[in-house]
Amino acid sequence: MHTSVDTANVAHAIQLAIAPVFLLTAVGAFLGVMTNRLSRVIDRARALEARLETAVTEAVHPLKEHLRVLSRRARYINIAITSCVVTALLVCAVIAILFFGSYANVETKTAVSLFFIFAMLSLMIGLLCFLQEVFLATMNLRIGPK
Repeated sequence: MHTSVDTANVAHAIQLAIAPVFLLTAVGAFLGVMTNRLSRVIDRARALEARLETAVTEAVHPLKEHLRVLSRRARYINIAITSCVVTALLVCAVIAILFFGSYANVETKTAVSLFFIFAMLSLMIGLLCFLQEVFLATMNLRIGPK
C-alpha cells in the first residue's frame, strides 16, 4: 500500500510538471530564434568590417555607424538569450523541486512559487530585450533607393 501512495504522489508531480515542461519547450524555441538573429547580426558585422578595411573616406562614417547599431543589437540579443537561459534553468528547478517534494513528502509551495515568479521575471526581461532588438533592426531598415 505504501508503494501505491508513492506512485500516486509521483503521478501527481508529473501532472504538475507538464505545464513547466511546455514552457521549457517554448523558451527553447525562442532561444533558437534569438540565436539565429544573433548569427545574422554577427555575419552582417563581419561583412561590414571587411568592407570598412577597403572603404573610401566618405563611406567610413556610415559603415561605423551601422556597426554601432549592430553592436547594440547583439548586446540586446545577448541579454535576451541570457535571460531566457536563466528562465529555463529556473523552470528546470521548479520541476526538480516538484519531484523532490513528491519524493520526500515535503511542502514545496513557497519554493515553487518563488522560482516560478523569478522565471517569469527573467522571461519578461528576455522578451523586452528581444523587442528592443527588433525595434532597432526595423528603425535601421532601408528599403528602396536613398
